[in-house]
Order: sequence, then C-alpha cells, then structure tokens
Amino acid sequence: MEFGTAGVRGPVTEVGPELALAVGRAAGRNARASGDPLVVARDGRTTGPALAAAVEAGATSAGVDVRRAGQLPTPALAFAARGRHGLMLTASHNPPGDNGIKLFDDGQEYDRAAEHRVETAVESGVEPVAWDEYGDSERIAPLPAYREAVAGYARRFGTEPTAEVAVDCGNGMASLATPQVLRTLGAPVVALNADIDGHFRARESKPTPESLADLRAFVADSDATLGIGHDGDADRIVVLDGDGDIVHEDTVLAILAERYVRTSSADDPVVVTTPNASSRIDERVRAAGGRVERVRLGALHEGIAAADGTVVFAGEPWKHVHPAFGGWIDGVTSAAVVTRLVAADGLERLRDPVTERPYRKVSVRCPDRRKPGAMDRLVETLPDAFPEATVDTEHGVRLELSDGSWILVRPSGTEPYLRLYAESEHVDGLVADARECVERAIGN
Repeated sequence: MEFGTAGVRGPVTEVGPELALAVGRAAGRNARASGDPLVVARDGRTTGPALAAAVEAGATSAGVDVRRAGQLPTPALAFAARGRHGLMLTASHNPPGDNGIKLFDDGQEYDRAAEHRVETAVESGVEPVAWDEYGDSERIAPLPAYREAVAGYARRFGTEPTAEVAVDCGNGMASLATPQVLRTLGAPVVALNADIDGHFRARESKPTPESLADLRAFVADSDATLGIGHDGDADRIVVLDGDGDIVHEDTVLAILAERYVRTSSADDPVVVTTPNASSRIDERVRAAGGRVERVRLGALHEGIAAADGTVVFAGEPWKHVHPAFGGWIDGVTSAAVVTRLVAADGLERLRDPVTERPYRKVSVRCPDRRKPGAMDRLVETLPDAFPEATVDTEHGVRLELSDGSWILVRPSGTEPYLRLYAESEHVDGLVADARECVERAIGN
C-alpha cells in the first residue's frame, strides 16, 4: 500500500476489505494515541458498505471508538473530523469499480509523515488490543450541521441569489449538500443527477466538458445564469457561465483568490496554489495586495501549514480550501461562495480583470525508470532554452517569462508520462519548443 496525492486509491481488488481492515487498525491506533474517536464515512460506491464494515472492525480492534457517519461528501467528513480523526472511503472521480481511503486529523488531510507511519504500520502489521480494550461504535449524523455551517459562512460574501442555478451532482455525494445549501441561501436550484448511484449511470464521475454535456445543454437552453458540476465526493467543482460554457478552472481560482485577499485584514495575505496553476492567479493576487506560494500537487494542506504569512485561500485546479471555514478541500463551500459572488457582481464582471491566455497540457511518454534522469537534465536544459525566464525547480521545472507566459514540466505520480503545461498568447510555439527539450531529456 502506498499513499498518492489523494490518499490510497485503486481498483477494489486492491483497495478492498483486507486493506480497509489494516488501514482501519493503523488509523485506529493513531486515534487512540491522541485519545480521539475515529469518524468513518463513505461515498455512494457499491463497495462502500463492505469497506466501512472492515474499517470499523480494524479500528475498534485497535482500541478506538468509531463514529459511523454513513454516506457523506468528503468535505462533510472533514468537518465532522474537527478535533478528532477521520477516515473517508472514496475514490473521488475515479470509475465505479475503484475505491479509496483518505485520512484526516482535526479536519485536515494527513501529511506525508503521518501517511508514511500508516504505510509502515500496514506493512508490518498492527496487533489488535486485548479483548476487553476493544472500542465501541455509534452512529452520528453530522450532515445537517455541515450544511448549516456552509450556508452561514457563505453569507459573508456577495448577496442573496435570485437567478436560477443548475447543479449537476453526477450521482455523487453533492446530492446531499450543494442543492440544499444553495436553496437555504435563497437560490432557485435545478438539481441534475441528484440521486446517489454507485454505478454513476448518468455520467462518469469526473466532471469534464464531455461528461457535463447534459448540464451544459441545460444551462444554455434555460434561465440559469450559473452552472455547477461536481465529482463523486463533492470536493471538486466546475463552474459554467449562463451560455453553458465552462469557466477555466484557473480563472475560478483567480476570482476567489483576489476576493479573499482584498477582503482580508491580514498584514501579509497569502494564497497557496500548485505549480500547474496559471500566472493569472499571481497577477490578481498581486493586484489585490497579496502574494502566492506554491506547493506540490495534492498537498495544499501542507502548503497552508508551511506558509510564511496568513493563508487566506488555497486552491489547485477544481479544488479549493477556504481556511477561514476549514482546512479541507470543499467543493460545496466553493459552490455556495461562487453563487453569492455571482449574484452580487455577475460572472462576466468577476472575470473581466482576469487575463485568460491560451493554455495547453501535454503528456510526453516517459517510463518511470527514466523520470529522475530526465528531470535532472531538464533542470539544466529547459532554462538554457529560455534564458530570459525566471526558474523555480522546487516542484518540477517551472519557467516564468516577462510577458506573463509560463511553462511547467513535472513527472506524473501515477502514469508513465512527463506532464508539460504552458500558458501564453503564443502557446503552440512555446509548447513545441519546450516539448523538444523534454523529448531530448527523456531520450525519445
């Protein structure tokens, strides 16, 4: 077992009851050491009940009390795990035959050190406690409190929405939260695919331009001024304008980042994002009087903890953390905040200050064994090809050019590719030049 950028995830033949039992026992030992119960929740996948039962058996046999929260959006599990430990069974936007495990401590995802301790414990095995030290379990229902808290937080922003909002829940856990929160805020909501279905029969769980085709068509042909799409566990959000067109994920980040910085009273407001995020975020944050710090993909929580300054917002494409509300990725809260902002200012007015340059993402095939050597070579050769650029090699190789263009090359953590990202008014030429460097470094 090995944690990736979003916990443990894979086919249920690999992430099955046996692994769930072992991780539950390891997580239970951690929770017991801190005197906390372990909150366990799951998404709507058909394999979830079996895995939840295995987690509960493992955790209680480690001597910790389990709080069974049933089906929840991942951000609602994080909310329920404040002041205690949490375990979420979800494969997020993966296909229905997959499952996954994410661990939380006081509402925040485990950092790498904590994940490594669980990996080690699973590999070496954790013995159950004595029979008379087993923990117990009880059912809890944190969803109403979560929905109320999200609505209360979102009222800090914008105004009460009166125009129709269309929400595609994708047969996932957003069905339990986003339509209800938006209606509480006053929005007329049309909810699509809002029945929980572990097979994701309506569309694939990952919200893409293709999978959101029905939502796009509905928004374009209706009175809705805003569309929102979620993935299976409601930590991701995709925003559509009133014509049914998807708003670029980095533009959504830039809008939220600027608003948080402008309304912050901090002396040094910081926005944490990832290396693959657009420079349009930096531009809007600087204009609002803040600054950006970057952290590796999938580690926003680590970036927040390590930041030098007051983090007012954190986000990577499609995923946002609202630190004043909680330290977890929360697509439901993003939906509520965006809806209120759009109600106050209109989406076009919010987008107007954001410079949207053409963007490309290219995958260049590279066997895993060649990745370290290729990246070492690119540290030298990519800056040589663009001598006028500033260089950051902390998370791959990222080059910033004086005209706002940028390039990033990083190894994929899950597939045999180097990922090449670029944004520029002349993006095709920039990608071609950068790809040539990448292919030489790989030895293609």
